[in-house]
Amino acid sequence: MTSDYESYGYLNSGDDFPTFDLSPEFHRVPPWMNDISESDHARARRLVEENIVISLHDHPVRFPADMSDTPAYNRTGRQHTAFRGLAESGMTVVFDNMMDGTACVTGNAPWRWDDVVTDLGMRQADIAHQGHVEVVRTLDDIERCHRDGTVGLLFGLEAATPIENEIDRLDVLFGLGLRQIGIAYSDANSLGGGLAEPVDGGLTQFGRRAVRRMNQLGLAIDVSHSGDQTSLDVCSTSSAPVFMTHAGARQIWGSRRMKPDDVLRAIAETGGVIGMSAAPHTTASSEHPRHTILSVMDHFMYCLDLVGEDYVTFGPDTLYGDHVQLHHQFAHLMRIGDLGGPTPERVLYVDGLENPTENFWNIADLLVQRGFSDDSIKKFLGGNVLRALGSIWQRG
Repeated sequence: MTSDYESYGYLNSGDDFPTFDLSPEFHRVPPWMNDISESDHARARRLVEENIVISLHDHPVRFPADMSDTPAYNRTGRQHTAFRGLAESGMTVVFDNMMDGTACVTGNAPWRWDDVVTDLGMRQADIAHQGHVEVVRTLDDIERCHRDGTVGLLFGLEAATPIENEIDRLDVLFGLGLRQIGIAYSDANSLGGGLAEPVDGGLTQFGRRAVRRMNQLGLAIDVSHSGDQTSLDVCSTSSAPVFMTHAGARQIWGSRRMKPDDVLRAIAETGGVIGMSAAPHTTASSEHPRHTILSVMDHFMYCLDLVGEDYVTFGPDTLYGDHVQLHHQFAHLMRIGDLGGPTPERVLYVDGLENPTENFWNIADLLVQRGFSDDSIKKFLGGNVLRALGSIWQRG
């Protein structure tokens, strides 16, 4: 699949919207070097090409080459989908979490309702003007993407903060195409506690009602940025599988950004799936404190041993641009420095999991090298997420 369409190509750049120098979709950093045999690499490539591959969390958009331009770029309401990069990614579906905590379209604070709706609408207006990427809302949509060789974007939010105390806003978001939503992002909200709070009071009564409504709608629930008690409460309240779309294991790296064993087990007990993140300086490990794909695999192997092969996958949390500088730019909003734990070695990027184009090719190589069967690798690449979605969504 190829795509020559440039984001917002139906408009005149410079006249209809401001232009920015954007990061490239290819070769921003050197490729990861892996000593893999030709036969193993060929097998890994075949597994990606022949099966449904789902990223449980990414931001498949181009950011400014100079990350200090990001606030002005986001205020246009128009993040640019990386159509060419997605065409070469091998992915069938991406859980696309849009601007999220950087969605400061109309001001300087994230998570406002109007900004989220603007972001969701703008992205879909752009996607509607090309034919290689489509919006995914049902299992049939996913199967069609796999059959036709297109890429599906499944829109989500990392926090339900924008609904404030209006539960019907969940219905509105679902109607606008959203299919996955987090509970809280670092800071507490009306639903429950975020992972940066010194005390997590758990899911509120409103939060319990919201989880029930999410189940009724068919909104996949994410607890990646929720506090531990809130995460446990979500798992005990939800009648559908729960996702941790992008985090890791606290036993491997002792930050509050990672989840403890009881939360990981609770997610699996719902029938949900645990996705390994690769956001810079998060899923490091004592064995690989310099954050690379090998660190992320340490978290994957631990979670695999803890909960079994039916409940693990990957949600790399990558983008097209300098992710380290993005964290610096928005640290005051993302609460990056409030999560405790050891300090990993500083890196400029996460080697092997730097952007959505390269991620799953490299993941598949390592899974093959580590001796997993084809059936197991199919589960890890997308089968586990597809199974969970089957229980969350109404088929349509």
